[in-house]
Amino acid sequence: MNLPSLKIRLLFIQAIMIILALGVTGWGIVHLFERQVERRIDAELSTYLNQLAAGITFSDAGAPVVASSLADPRFEKIYSGLYWQILNETNQISARSRSLWDVALTLPTDNPTVGKIDVHTIKGPKKSTVLIHERRLIYKSPLGEQTVRLVVALDMVDFNIMSSKFTVEIVISLLVLAIFLLLAGWFQIAFGLKPLAQIQKSIATIRAGTATRINAGLPKEVSPLVNEVNELLAAQEKTILKARHRSNDLAHGFKTPLTALKTDIQRLRAKGEGEIADDIELMFQALRRQIERELTTSRTREIKTIDETEIMSLLNGICTTLRRTPHGETKKINVECPQKISVQADIDDLAEILGNLLENAVKHAAKKITARVSIIEDTVLFDIEDDGKGISEKLRD
Repeated sequence: MNLPSLKIRLLFIQAIMIILALGVTGWGIVHLFERQVERRIDAELSTYLNQLAAGITFSDAGAPVVASSLADPRFEKIYSGLYWQILNETNQISARSRSLWDVALTLPTDNPTVGKIDVHTIKGPKKSTVLIHERRLIYKSPLGEQTVRLVVALDMVDFNIMSSKFTVEIVISLLVLAIFLLLAGWFQIAFGLKPLAQIQKSIATIRAGTATRINAGLPKEVSPLVNEVNELLAAQEKTILKARHRSNDLAHGFKTPLTALKTDIQRLRAKGEGEIADDIELMFQALRRQIERELTTSRTREIKTIDETEIMSLLNGICTTLRRTPHGETKKINVECPQKISVQADIDDLAEILGNLLENAVKHAAKKITARVSIIEDTVLFDIEDDGKGISEKLRD
């Protein structure tokens, strides 16, 4: 099973372990309860069996007679669930408790050892299931030795009902405990995974430019990961710095030949070779733009912390400069910006971007340029508008 969330994955594993543990615990508790009740029943039936054995006498015909009633009144109540039965195997004469009424227990066909208590489960009155304790004893009487089979039986319906109720109560209790353990596990997992959220926030600050490394002070279990990421950031920073230096070196290396080329263009124009000079100047401008782009790209790739830049003052400064240019002297430049708006950006990068856009608008506008700043949720939107002809459809792609 592929679970996308680490929290859900851990909770799923914990839920399985809790269910297994509580299931085994519940089965064990119910089993121990039943064993304890069975021991109590065995002790009770053995006591009744001993009382029955001690109170037997025989009539002149050899019929077994219980001299005194047993202590439990259920033996006198019809079909009460507690019974006794005596079978004189010598003459096949039997006797039974009043609770059995007109029903005789059908005993197993085994041959119990004399003096030993045997335990069986048989059918009782009204198709019930009874647990019996039977014992074979030999008595001396005027008629000679009498082999007697004594039986005490207990209907198991009460035991089954009690066991079922206890099982239901245990299941409900364990379900409540399982819910509590799952909630506790969820809080434990959420608390245990907090360092991962801190790492995520630290990486977000690195991406935003407000930090260069993941903060220390995290648990030792995630420290190796943090150290590896910080070392990776350091290596990346070194690589970018080297690439930036190489780009700068390459760009500066082109400056002298380009300066010489610009001088040659002026000389060609002075000699009247204007067409050739224009062609060379086109290539010159393309080369210069490419070099400036590489310089700008290498600078923006640099990993550095970024401070807040106040928008209104930056735009006012750019527009003040543009109003002094030949294209901007005769045009109206408006700035529509709410007060106290700041963005997290390098001021030089932002000034270059906005300066290029506004300079282009001033150059191609007819009379008016408007720079608007608005906020949409957590995003600052810049809108540069001019009343010029715009880009022709052929060049828009």
